[in-house]
Amino acid sequence: MNKKQLCVAVQAALFGAVFSTHAQQNDLDAVKVKQNQTTIEQEEEKVEKIVVTGSRIKRDSFSVATPLVTMNKDAISDTGLGSLSEILVDNIPSINASISNTTSQSSVASTGISSISLRGLGSDRTLTLIDGRRVVSNSYSGNVVSLSTIPSGMVQRIEVISGGASATYGADAVAGVVNIITQTDKEGATFKARTGESFDGGGKEFTLDFDLGSSFDDGRGYAFVSANWDRQFGMSFFDRDRAQIEDAYRYSESEMCNQMQTATGYQCMRDITQADWVSKSDGIPGGVFLENSRNDKQFWYDGQTLRDDWKDNEEIYGINTQQYVMLKVPNDSFSIAGKVDYELTDDVSFYGQVQLSIDESFNDKSPEDEYEGASQTVYNPETGERLGLIRPGYIPIDNPFVPQAILDSEPYKDRIYWDRRFNEVGNIATDNTRTTIRSWAGLKGTAFDGEWDWDVSVGLGKFHQEQLRYNELDVRKLSYALNAEKLADGTIQCKDEAARAAGCVPINLFGEGSITPEMADWIRVNPEINTYIDQTNIVGYMTGELFELPAGAVSAVFGGEYRKDKQDLQTSIGMREGGITFNVVPQFEGSIDVYESFAEFDVPLLKDAPLAKNLSLETSLRLAKYSIDAVGTVPSYKLGVLWQPIEDLTIRTNFARAQRAPTITELMSPARGDYDSFTDICDGLTATSTNAGHDKCRQDPVFAALLAEDPDFEFDPSSGSKYSPNAGNANLREETADTFTFGFTMAPSAIEDLQIAVDYYDIAIEGAISVISNERILQECYDSSAAFGSSNPFCNEISRDDEGNITEIVQREDNLDEVSSRGIDVAIEYKYDFESLGRLSFKADYNHILESSTTYLGLDGLETDDYAGYGSSKDKLSASVAWRLDEWRVRYAIKYLGSFTDSLSREREYTAALERNAERCASTEEDNGCIASPEALAYHKYGSYMRHDVSVSYNTDLAADVELRVFGGINNLLDDKGDFMPGGRGNFYSRYGTGMGRFGYLGAEIKF
Repeated sequence: MNKKQLCVAVQAALFGAVFSTHAQQNDLDAVKVKQNQTTIEQEEEKVEKIVVTGSRIKRDSFSVATPLVTMNKDAISDTGLGSLSEILVDNIPSINASISNTTSQSSVASTGISSISLRGLGSDRTLTLIDGRRVVSNSYSGNVVSLSTIPSGMVQRIEVISGGASATYGADAVAGVVNIITQTDKEGATFKARTGESFDGGGKEFTLDFDLGSSFDDGRGYAFVSANWDRQFGMSFFDRDRAQIEDAYRYSESEMCNQMQTATGYQCMRDITQADWVSKSDGIPGGVFLENSRNDKQFWYDGQTLRDDWKDNEEIYGINTQQYVMLKVPNDSFSIAGKVDYELTDDVSFYGQVQLSIDESFNDKSPEDEYEGASQTVYNPETGERLGLIRPGYIPIDNPFVPQAILDSEPYKDRIYWDRRFNEVGNIATDNTRTTIRSWAGLKGTAFDGEWDWDVSVGLGKFHQEQLRYNELDVRKLSYALNAEKLADGTIQCKDEAARAAGCVPINLFGEGSITPEMADWIRVNPEINTYIDQTNIVGYMTGELFELPAGAVSAVFGGEYRKDKQDLQTSIGMREGGITFNVVPQFEGSIDVYESFAEFDVPLLKDAPLAKNLSLETSLRLAKYSIDAVGTVPSYKLGVLWQPIEDLTIRTNFARAQRAPTITELMSPARGDYDSFTDICDGLTATSTNAGHDKCRQDPVFAALLAEDPDFEFDPSSGSKYSPNAGNANLREETADTFTFGFTMAPSAIEDLQIAVDYYDIAIEGAISVISNERILQECYDSSAAFGSSNPFCNEISRDDEGNITEIVQREDNLDEVSSRGIDVAIEYKYDFESLGRLSFKADYNHILESSTTYLGLDGLETDDYAGYGSSKDKLSASVAWRLDEWRVRYAIKYLGSFTDSLSREREYTAALERNAERCASTEEDNGCIASPEALAYHKYGSYMRHDVSVSYNTDLAADVELRVFGGINNLLDDKGDFMPGGRGNFYSRYGTGMGRFGYLGAEIKF
């Protein structure tokens, strides 16, 4: 039985048992479902009705389910953090960081964004709303809402609904909805200041919040304004000793041991100490010359001193490039927002809201490191046609700047190989400024003698990102500058006449400081990207009661929505034509129009019946017409039950069909540059190597020529990131997700104020939009049953230079995969009143992942990879205990992450190596290479992690209408930074805080 059949079968069984079905999407989060029907019957017939996340149907407040995971203003304040995304990631186990200041250092478009992802399914599949409304994206990469653009002082609470909610809110709510709800009724003014810093130094933060709310015109109107300034000072390589530990780890199959690189090469870790570890680069400020195995003498500059002992000494004299990597990028956010509500008549009200956010981040990186063979793709900037590659090239042997000692060494092929870091040009830096304006206004009121409510609104959003990239190199100009000659009068000039006419300045790479300001100006380029995104959204709906059934009234919503998203990406000429040491980002623009209609029904079926204190059904349908040829009209729907068999127990199940349409970039973007880190499958290739894929690697014309020239050739690919551009696809279809949930909530009458919710979820996404990973492309080309060559489409995406190094792998968007996510959520709340000794509140949210898989159709058929427990924990828990007594509030919280395995692919490589070693050991040949006792993988199994946080606040009255609250706390009280992780940023794991460690904060808040 497949998943869809299981979903239908479970619902059908429940329907047959109790005559009907109902599922409230909100009630996925029904920790606080009102269980006491007797109390309901004692209330007045007409009660307050509210709207909660997951539906536009209004329900009386006694039968509404509060979402499973919520955070109110006090809980947000107790965390001591300034970043809204960090607060959610730390406190809601189902939420992961998608983009943050610790993960976006290398991103073209995303540095400084802080976004979240539900169920690890990506920010594009997590719909972030403000007051139940869609808002404009903060990145051309996708529908990404940066939480740093939302004034934290304006937030009243946050509600999270997991599972497909497209029937209610439209596309993108595949994993669920995060709804940021703003203040609605606060009176008076509040000013808050907060600062914090790591006890080890770095990570400093400072936040100022101001808000003011007031009623006016005898209570007919209400206005609220909020302003926020948040500065994150960042954290550098030099702030953490662990970050300065040099490590280059690998597992050696020949010796079946864990190895680290040392000054004399890789050695088994059992034979060395950490003091022997090194990982350095040859991109030194003074330059390295003749770095080729055919040159016995290899030269380098120790400052201004030319030395000839570079050969085999890179790990002694090189440079640690990690020193330029920020552990956390500095960020400044300023936002201001205002909202107003006004009763125009007894039946009609006006409402409106405007938000302005300015977010700035500056990422100071390494000076550019370039060498003779570094290649950059060149394009026709008008047509986008790929014209080929351009390289700086070897320094000509007759270059007038070449020292005599280098010439006297008789360089191989009369070529001057070189590698150099261009410190004189300056550090590469990314300066991002994002300006976001979000606004909406509408009218709402009642009709049909107050029986129905209606709401019509228009939303407008504008986003502009200006990204300046400083101190990149123009490779074409550098090539001209290296090709220099000396005239009879001693003047040195560029040989190319056209380059001279354009102002070419010959360049001297020999020695630190040898590049003059004039030389640096000639080769320097500062590319610029400007992204403009506009969103228009018109929504109208009516909600009310259709008719009465014996169990109650049937509620309904009918409505329609129009949305237009526009995007315009403008880039400087160097980025469009390539040939510079930065990504090629072509200009493009596009728009998508969506027309939608929707309906929701809430049908009470039974009430106070045997084994059915309450039984109701909810169903909803949304039809969306897209201006995308391959998408057209798509339906989303929801069906389920909410069944209360006895007073203390509620059972619920839900089946939903959700959709995600492709974004403008996924549809329309030409190939745009990107650099990725990946392992070349041909690494270690020799004439006789037996590693997976090496038979076909030897068929590659480049490697065939290298092996023919040198039978002892062994391929050692250049390290570092490699060029891997992404391309859109106009034929993309929508993603389709089927979401099934089943769970229960309990509020035992025997234990007052105890509430428990347990839910199983199953999300299966078909036709998931993604790109094939570089590793998978390499595998399909070199290690599948398909023939190697041009008949294999994957091989056509791979380009190599004449030394075998990969120069480009093209990744294209497509409806490739089926993505599945299954797990269990548990939520517990308990409150106990000690009377004179205060009141205790306990809250815990737990998530266990059962499956996190991707099914991929390759040349050898369907392949499924289940990543549950790989790269991140299957088990996550956030729990807190808060005690209140008069003016005091004390909170203790923990964050728990279970153990996990580092990498599925590395585990597979290790298993294959064990099998090959076993075959060698079974061989009767002498010196068969058998290792009797292979070592287990190091840095592969990581233990569980628990963080402890403590906060204290105290309230006091300064005057009749003035209240002061002082607060402070320590996060990560035990200073647990987690296990050492080679390859992690600063050798830290990002979900352990990237080395932040023990963090203290203080603040004060004054209310008038």
